[in-house]
Amino acid sequence: MSQSRPRTVVVLAAGEGKRMKSALPKVLHPLLGRTLVGHVLAAAAPLAAERTLVVVGHGADQVAAHLSEVAPQATPVRQTEQLGTGHAVRIALDAVADLAGTVVVLNGDVPLLRAETVTALVETHEAAGAAATVLAAEVADPTGLGRIIRDPAGHLEQIVEERDATSAQRAVREINAGIYAFDAALLRDALSKISTDNDQGEEYLTDVFGLLVAAGEAVAVHVAAEATETLGCNDRVELAALRRLLRDRVNEGWLRSGVTLLDPMTTWIDVTVTLDRDAVVDQNTQLRGATTVGAAAAVGPDVTLIDTTVGAGAVVLRSHAVGAEIGPQASVGPYAYLRPAARLADKAKVGTFVEVKNSEIGPGAKVPHLSYVGDATIGARANIGAATIFVNYDGVAKHHTTVGEAAFVGCDTNLIAPVEIGPGAYVAAGSAITQDVPPGALGVTRASQRNVEGWVARRRAGTKSAEAAEAALTRQEAELARQRAVDASQGEAFHGLGDTAGYDADPGDTATE
Repeated sequence: MSQSRPRTVVVLAAGEGKRMKSALPKVLHPLLGRTLVGHVLAAAAPLAAERTLVVVGHGADQVAAHLSEVAPQATPVRQTEQLGTGHAVRIALDAVADLAGTVVVLNGDVPLLRAETVTALVETHEAAGAAATVLAAEVADPTGLGRIIRDPAGHLEQIVEERDATSAQRAVREINAGIYAFDAALLRDALSKISTDNDQGEEYLTDVFGLLVAAGEAVAVHVAAEATETLGCNDRVELAALRRLLRDRVNEGWLRSGVTLLDPMTTWIDVTVTLDRDAVVDQNTQLRGATTVGAAAAVGPDVTLIDTTVGAGAVVLRSHAVGAEIGPQASVGPYAYLRPAARLADKAKVGTFVEVKNSEIGPGAKVPHLSYVGDATIGARANIGAATIFVNYDGVAKHHTTVGEAAFVGCDTNLIAPVEIGPGAYVAAGSAITQDVPPGALGVTRASQRNVEGWVARRRAGTKSAEAAEAALTRQEAELARQRAVDASQGEAFHGLGDTAGYDADPGDTATE
């Protein structure tokens, strides 16, 4: 956006948030992909401010460390004593001696604030040449919030905190959102004059408006299009309510952009996620972090994807993935677990109860069920049988396994790394492979089977197994006796028939010749 004067953003993030009852500073509580303060900083980003000052106090080191990760351009300013919003802004301004232009003040716990609203507030303020402009909203229940008090002509007269308001002022439903734009020089001067003569004994930033009105300066009100944008957060109940509101906003945006959400009420999508058109997201699904979902991919139900890429046309069903790459038309699940650096090429399959970590599954390769694949490369069109384990850890170090193109690994196999199965090779089911299998060869490590007859009767006498075995052997003996009787009977009948045939034979019959 174009601008004619320098801008400074001041974010108030020093409060303890006692009602959160948490060791984590309030502004660091997460909400769909960002912290509370992270959402506020994102809303201010389009202002292209020359500097961003974040006033920190409670948990200052934690907040400063978080800022270095999500907004390294922001400068933390420490407020050692929390003596009110006016005091916090004064400390921020004192940190920059030559500050000029427009100062935008934002509360650090207003995560639903839209960038469009902040931009409109500042543009209104600068276009009017106002000394100060406050963002207001009309709410059904203003309890606990500061009121916007206007004169008979509709101009801002003052902002009154509820605890200092009269009964008539408490009836006003237009509230102060705690978001402002100021002329820097006039703000600095007014802050030097505010007092602590109020119920809290604090320096209220809102008193600046009364001082500016009394001095004949122009002040303005900009009303937010949606009151929900101005909602703050004081406890975990309110945080949960904000999370639901943001979920609904995010989901509506994706629905209108061509994404299908089969059950928006149980679909949670971080604001940092990207989805392409015709993607389908089923119920009970969470898409978090830097996750992307390609066109016509189907995700869910019961899926959690964190920092995961899903290619076009892929299917992910009842699975969990972190830091994974799922290629176009690949298939995952149900009940699969993709750990960081699991990479599936196009049309690859990872099926039921399969765990993959730091491995590449080649184009069209299949790991259908009940397997662990760690630190491996599986070639195109290879097939990994059920219950195959890629034994990658020797207790000290991790080792790599390679399975070549179109190789076939039988069920219940251990591939003990480092080892390579060549292209087109086979591994017999039940093998423990410790040496390379050349291309086209069959790797087998099974021992010869030996059956110890009567072992259960001798070593497990009296058990249910022994009873079942005895009953089965009894049935077998009875069946053998019956079969012997049948065979004997048929033999006697055959011999009798032969005698008769010989007796009745035509002397001229030459069939035996």
